[in-house]
Amino acid sequence: MKKGTVLSYEDQIHRLGRITGGAALLLLFAVPTAVCVYFNIWPPLQGFLKGLGMVCMVYLPVGLAEALTYTPLLGSGGSYLVFVTGNLTNLKIPCAAMAMDAAGVKPGTEEGDVISTIAIAVSSIVTTLIILIGVIALVPLRPLLESPALKPAFDNILPALFGGLGAYWISKQWKLALVPLAVVILLSIFLHLEMFVLMVIGVPVSILAARLMYRSGWIKGGE
Repeated sequence: MKKGTVLSYEDQIHRLGRITGGAALLLLFAVPTAVCVYFNIWPPLQGFLKGLGMVCMVYLPVGLAEALTYTPLLGSGGSYLVFVTGNLTNLKIPCAAMAMDAAGVKPGTEEGDVISTIAIAVSSIVTTLIILIGVIALVPLRPLLESPALKPAFDNILPALFGGLGAYWISKQWKLALVPLAVVILLSIFLHLEMFVLMVIGVPVSILAARLMYRSGWIKGGE
């Protein structure tokens, strides 16, 4: 890059995203490394590799599936933000999807990228504030939050969130949802597969089914 060259929006996003992503990765390793150095306590290599392998078996397929699935939806800026701040499926993805829909922009466009980034940034700030309030109010509210009367509500927060969000999008594109929903439901009933396995299977099934529907003319472009 020549001196004085003005970077485009996309180039600036990628540059800043790589810097912040690398910094976040270093900070994640900094705390346990600092503890090990200060107390001179290191995990056995065999146990460390065994634990790392078990974690990778679970989260590596999920991470790959999420990156392939959510990046086209969120755009560059939103993807960098969401993979650093976390809470993808239960908070950031619904916020970004609903913000783009409310703004009347489509994923994969520059407008959609901007709206997605703003929505995820705002949701991250709001989440941080709510966590701060929750930490401060945890002690006085703990008896209420742990009461048996509220336990069913907390157990169904995630199903309620995805039920409402899923019903909204399925009603708009119900043909695209038929095949992946049927496959995931059947696999859950007969094979009792875990969520991350269903996600890994559901993503290619959704893409393949949508492509076949478009090619067969059952679904037209833009539907």
